[in-house]
Amino acid sequence: MDRAIDATSSAQLGAVQSRRAVALGGPADVASGLEFVRESSTTGSRRSGGFEPRARSEVVDRGVNLTLASVATLLVAPVMLMVALAVMLTSPGPVMYTQTRVGRDRRRPGGRPGSDRRRANSGGELFTIFKFRSMRTDAETGGTAVWAVQNDPRVTPIGNFLRRSRLDELPQLLNVIKGDMNIVGPRPERPQIFNELAGQIPEYSLRALAKPGITGLAQINHTYDTCIESVRVKVRYDLEYLQSASVWTDLRIMAMTIPVMLLRKGGW
Repeated sequence: MDRAIDATSSAQLGAVQSRRAVALGGPADVASGLEFVRESSTTGSRRSGGFEPRARSEVVDRGVNLTLASVATLLVAPVMLMVALAVMLTSPGPVMYTQTRVGRDRRRPGGRPGSDRRRANSGGELFTIFKFRSMRTDAETGGTAVWAVQNDPRVTPIGNFLRRSRLDELPQLLNVIKGDMNIVGPRPERPQIFNELAGQIPEYSLRALAKPGITGLAQINHTYDTCIESVRVKVRYDLEYLQSASVWTDLRIMAMTIPVMLLRKGGW
């Protein structure tokens, strides 16, 4: 785990600390909130009872997300229509892409006996995520989940722009309206990759204690996952978010997502 921390260059630390401080509403230290992560990484223990996310009102949380997602869907509907036409005209195949992802695990840490079996199996409730298609239809013909890489040959001509601008994520507003996701939260992963990562990173499954999100503290501070070390860095951000999450934190992260989209930072 410490290798992932050291991988952040000293030139980047100031910017990272600043973004985290703004998003979380207070001073941020790159090494903060890591004691649980370090200990669980060292011992190889899941220690689900040693981590407690910040309590939130589900009624308020649902109301805020439903309202914001509904308004946002109406506002960006013309953009979504243009994206759909661009995908249809530049690449054969469906406009939308659906995939099974791991959602929220509604059991509390240290839950009932036997609950580890479900967590080890899939982490949380499975749901279907919606995206604009940014890759060829034969991107995963073997049925094996594969991470995207920089200059990935599977990405369509328009797909590169969609991924960098995060416009391919806009249909996930429908997932928020359905209640599968929140606007802000840890990114949902496919069951196969979730299981692999949970086996290598003991604290990874703790991300499922909250609803997954379209954007989040990890997404605005780090690029797409490319290796296990980059995942460890993102897990650190996700756990920090879970311990300080609030409506105001979510609104700050949403605001900080806008320049990431406009400047097309970090995606490929």
